[in-house]
Amino acid sequence: MAQDADAIIVGAGLAGLVAAAELIDAGKKIIVLDQEPEQSLGGQAFWSLGGMFLVDSPEQRRMGIRDSHALALQDWLGTAGFDRAEDRWPWRWAEAYVAFAAGEKRAWLRERGLRFFPVVSWAERGGGSATGHGNSVPRFHLTWGTGPAVLAPFVARVREGERRGLVTFKFRHRVSELIRSGAAVDGVRGDILAPTNVERGRKSSRDVIGAFELKAPAIIVSSGGIGANHALVRQNWPQRLGRAPERMISGVPDHVDGRMLAITEAAGGSIINRDRMWHYVEGIRNWNPIWTDHAIRILPGPSSLWLDARGNRLPVPLYPGFDTLATLQHIMATGYDYSWFVLTRKIIEKEFALSGSEQNPEFNSWRLVIKRVRKGIPDSVRAFMDKGEDFIVEPDLPTLVKRMNALVGGEPLLDLARVEREIVARDRELDNPYGKDGQITAIRAARDYLGDKLVRTAKPHRLLDPAAGPLIAVRLNILTRKTLGGLQTDLDSRVIGVDGRPVPGLYAAGEVAGFGGGGVHGYAALEGTFLGGCIFSGRAAGRAVAASVV
Repeated sequence: MAQDADAIIVGAGLAGLVAAAELIDAGKKIIVLDQEPEQSLGGQAFWSLGGMFLVDSPEQRRMGIRDSHALALQDWLGTAGFDRAEDRWPWRWAEAYVAFAAGEKRAWLRERGLRFFPVVSWAERGGGSATGHGNSVPRFHLTWGTGPAVLAPFVARVREGERRGLVTFKFRHRVSELIRSGAAVDGVRGDILAPTNVERGRKSSRDVIGAFELKAPAIIVSSGGIGANHALVRQNWPQRLGRAPERMISGVPDHVDGRMLAITEAAGGSIINRDRMWHYVEGIRNWNPIWTDHAIRILPGPSSLWLDARGNRLPVPLYPGFDTLATLQHIMATGYDYSWFVLTRKIIEKEFALSGSEQNPEFNSWRLVIKRVRKGIPDSVRAFMDKGEDFIVEPDLPTLVKRMNALVGGEPLLDLARVEREIVARDRELDNPYGKDGQITAIRAARDYLGDKLVRTAKPHRLLDPAAGPLIAVRLNILTRKTLGGLQTDLDSRVIGVDGRPVPGLYAAGEVAGFGGGGVHGYAALEGTFLGGCIFSGRAAGRAVAASVV
């Protein structure tokens, strides 16, 4: 059968587009397939905040941050906790990616037009040990324009390739099989889905109107993870995190279904680290949903009081923004799948940001950013306070607790006396500029960093101070998001087979490959690493295919 292209890319998200751009630069002819309509070009990355993990950047140095490759690698490996035989390639990907983040990454992205907000954020601050989980210093660089701006240069490059006749897009083409000729993968077949005008992000139909088969000497799978497939999330849920939540909400659109994992495995690819995944514990239901069970994540500063379902304060060092998966493990051990923030107006004004490009329109111009900082509570946060089902605002604690119980329903789990005791004890620790409360100490330490003091951390104050009110409670749900395991790949993004050798003609990039190697993050992540992982692994795949296809 004649070849239809030099390469076929399955999945038109960020990793696939980056791979396509590299192939265009090499003059190769490619076909890009996606089960979604054209209006969803770019996939999940479009909805992202646009955070990038960079090391020893000019933005960091201007903020007084001393970072280094050695410190970043220490943090990455301490967070990853690689401990399995199959972690050979993930470990090598980790070393390569940290070198990229500390080396050419920023310059390479700037050449393509990306620019970064000058205040570097401090995500995943860690559990208190220098060799353990977390970022020792702020490394989360927000891209001006958020997720759409990250996608823009790669979309433009691939559209240019389309005009030159090098790229053919086939939207609404759902792959159901990878074709093998002997040992090599050299084609795809599947279903043509009915056209749809559904807007970006909304669930599209799966009505089949035809079939297709295409051939190429190289196939790149870049189809994303499993975050919207709750059945698959539960199937792979690790015992170390406790029981799987009965109730979860989705941080990704419906098309993030994980279908291509099993399809690629059936063609000989090896999947490793299925039980490694990244789900957030600060999820809130979107009052204006786009996809099914649409969730937004709160990106919190360190000051909110975190209570479990029965009103017990979470233990040290499980503070907002410190250790996502340790907090998830603790919450699931309580027997409930939700928790609470209790905070004040002063805290929400400065410390609440929301994930997602659509929640952050201000990050397109300095004028809008300055307006956001000066006006108090951001408009997007105010909308959730007014319309979100998980927010409660009251002037006094008894009424707040009563409404918290009413929101959950059933047996009242929160005892006013217990909640008040936790808050009063915490407030007493503010009588001196020092004390034994670990969270208060962490808040003060955060404000030693200029970026946190300017825009992310409120001045310490009593939660029950009427001048700081009203009081606010937020029910926090488990939000599904990232797949940390996946198809095992070597540093050229070649998929490794069950025999330990690359499957000829088969490549994988992005989340379907655990962002590289089948799990570059190990057990946990440092944040700002997901978009960068798509870019790095997509670039590797595109360059490797370009070099292999004559």
